[in-house]
Amino acid sequence: MESVPVGEDGTTPGERALQTTVALGGDGADIAHARHLAAQFLIRVQAGHGLPVSQRALDVTQLVVSELVTNARKYAPGPALLDLRIAGDTVEVSVWDSGPVLPIARAADAGRVGQHGLEIVMAVAQGFEAQREPVGKRITARIALIDDPGGDITGRQPL
Repeated sequence: MESVPVGEDGTTPGERALQTTVALGGDGADIAHARHLAAQFLIRVQAGHGLPVSQRALDVTQLVVSELVTNARKYAPGPALLDLRIAGDTVEVSVWDSGPVLPIARAADAGRVGQHGLEIVMAVAQGFEAQREPVGKRITARIALIDDPGGDITGRQPL
């Protein structure tokens, strides 16, 4: 059996190439910068590791990143972290911020102006989780890397 070096975080060099974390400073350019980083990450994963990444996955990942970073900026001023990680056939988008209050999805309301970001994320993601951290919270959404022709528009399988 071949020995593979493991880093302090418990990952191998190949696994680290399938993950990236960036600190967001809190200025107005964070949202566009985060979307760009997400697109570049998926392009590198596809080119460098041969993983299939559909155009839909690229677009949805940028949308989810935009919504989660926007919420972090709006509800938890200060630093934030964006973490992108390949987990099987999904990309996990996690945003940590210093705000302690977990988000609550509101009931759909076509007449409401704004505050639809969490609804959007939950509609397009295959998985969603909000958890408290020792400081702040972490919001994670999982997005399929390839289109699912058997599922509905969200990529979820019908029940």
